[in-house]
Amino acid sequence: MIRKSRRYFNLVAAAALSAACAGLPFAASAQQEPIRIGLLTIDSGPFATYANLMESGARAAVDILNAEGGALGRKFELVVQSHSGTPAAAIQAATRLAQQGKVSVITGQTQSSHSLALVPRLEQLGVLMIDTYAQSNDLMTKSCAPNYFRVNTPDAVTTRMMQEYVKASGAKTWNLISMDYAAGQSFSKAFGELVGGMGGSIQQSLFSPQGTSDFGSYISQLSRPADALVVTLFMSDGQSFGKQSKQFGLFDKYKVVLGNGFATDFQLEAHGENVLGVVNALSWTPELPGARNATYVKEFVLRNKRRPFYTDADTMVALEVFRAGVVKAGSAEPARVRKALEGLRIDTIFGNVEMRAADHHLIRQHGMAQVVKAPNGGTAFSMRVMKPGPEIYPPANPECKAQG
Repeated sequence: MIRKSRRYFNLVAAAALSAACAGLPFAASAQQEPIRIGLLTIDSGPFATYANLMESGARAAVDILNAEGGALGRKFELVVQSHSGTPAAAIQAATRLAQQGKVSVITGQTQSSHSLALVPRLEQLGVLMIDTYAQSNDLMTKSCAPNYFRVNTPDAVTTRMMQEYVKASGAKTWNLISMDYAAGQSFSKAFGELVGGMGGSIQQSLFSPQGTSDFGSYISQLSRPADALVVTLFMSDGQSFGKQSKQFGLFDKYKVVLGNGFATDFQLEAHGENVLGVVNALSWTPELPGARNATYVKEFVLRNKRRPFYTDADTMVALEVFRAGVVKAGSAEPARVRKALEGLRIDTIFGNVEMRAADHHLIRQHGMAQVVKAPNGGTAFSMRVMKPGPEIYPPANPECKAQG
């Protein structure tokens, strides 16, 4: 695995010089070079807390695929590039991965605002992007592009999964609190439309700046409750909100509390009992049926001494998808892989799934899980429902111009 793109670029140059001095054509030796995968991580702000988890998940995925033989007789190699967490910084980091790291594909810790900024630049950079992180619906419509693919679930699918809970709850009035960035705004709009279509209403929709640590004023507003609450707060923001909500007994004031990226598996230990009873959208668990999934979980635990989270699984699937495209294309060249992926059915840890040609979205499962007391005294998820992709994904939007 490469940690510094600049260092890697120097190593490649040195290899070329060495080959030339030995009288060997470097072009021939390059045929055996690894296929380089770029990983973006965030090293400051609330999302920095989980950068190491993102990296360890990607490293495990690369190791597992290499143990299976890589692709086309070549191994995969991870090139990691961190940045400060702004869209501009993400663009700079992706540019370094493409130009110095010589990667064919980029994935990693990309907020919706980062992905929306990166999409128009991917073709110029000559790389593909397989998103495992951003949730904005805009990436399915006007902002989709030929070199952009997504394997994680977008807001539209999360909203659809929540629909039956909204029906079953009997709640008519809702409060929302979201992080004030693209995915939070997108989800809030979609959820409001869902509730309105069922005869309900949104009483309050609050947005907190990224990096908020004191949620006192927001909790005061939410303490004049509606029937139900939805929380779209992630990482350290979500942990701070959960802790302070517990102190003020906020969740006890609602019949139902739903989470969107709030009470997730990789934050569960940090949340403790602060999120007991919260029902969260959750797209994958280690117990998902299938021999390949079971093997993945076993191999992951051996490498990282922890169970994989859903973000780890999404990264694994992103690389399974990329490998399938490389094999079908007979090349790691991005334009050829892009064409190969469109409409391709792929065997993954999620089962056999399709990369939809029209908008480059993986049509995969999603579910809802409740935080409950675990037998060991901690907390755990109890999966309430899991639905296959064809039942929950909206049709491809005609605004999308993904097919080049």
